[in-house]
Amino acid sequence: MKSNPQLSPAVAVSDDATPLANGSGGPPELDRATGYGGLTRRPLVLSAGGALLAALAGCSKDVEKADATPAAAAAPGATPAAAVADPARQNYEAAGRGTGFTVGQPMAARSVLVFFDPQCPHCATLWLASKPLHDRIRMVWMPVAFIRPVSGPQGALLLAASDPVKLMDQHESLLAGGAGGLAVSGAADGDLLDKVKANTALWTRLDGKSVPHLLYRAGAEGPYGTQSGGLPTAQLAQLLGL
Repeated sequence: MKSNPQLSPAVAVSDDATPLANGSGGPPELDRATGYGGLTRRPLVLSAGGALLAALAGCSKDVEKADATPAAAAAPGATPAAAVADPARQNYEAAGRGTGFTVGQPMAARSVLVFFDPQCPHCATLWLASKPLHDRIRMVWMPVAFIRPVSGPQGALLLAASDPVKLMDQHESLLAGGAGGLAVSGAADGDLLDKVKANTALWTRLDGKSVPHLLYRAGAEGPYGTQSGGLPTAQLAQLLGL
């Protein structure tokens, strides 16, 4: 399998971004009997940037991690502007080192970077909920792998797709129907699997505990923030100031 020639980091200087064996026993039907209820194994962690949102849902890891280290105190004599960094902006910019595929408007001021596991039904919910906003926002979907062994190869398929939106629609439809998502035949592309692994490591460094995990910019100059868990369309629009 050849890599998508347009594959690139999630955030470039130009703000132009582009874009990993299916087993049995797929996840439960999408939102069956739970609405936006969780498949979490422990409470979700919500950053200050998304604290106003209550309807959260996501697939979480079992591994507990320490809370993020508070920002260092300002150096003596530093000016207020230099002394106070914006952690949410720093995390957003760090997430731009990931690899994903872009949907929506590439040059939109409102931008969302999404870490998702292809086997997460709540990520599928967010995929559908975000579609009505694609004419006004930019989203970069970056696959990670931790739910099932098939997560990585499926993420590699999505990164390799010439039309990732069409393939993602197909994948989420199969996932919602209990078929487990895209079927993977043969060995997945090694380079793209490495990109999925790198995304997973980056998500972990950014204190990711569940998916979908969003890092967003709600305007050309911010504000920036983080949101853990899926949102319905109206709350996603509110998060982004639409």
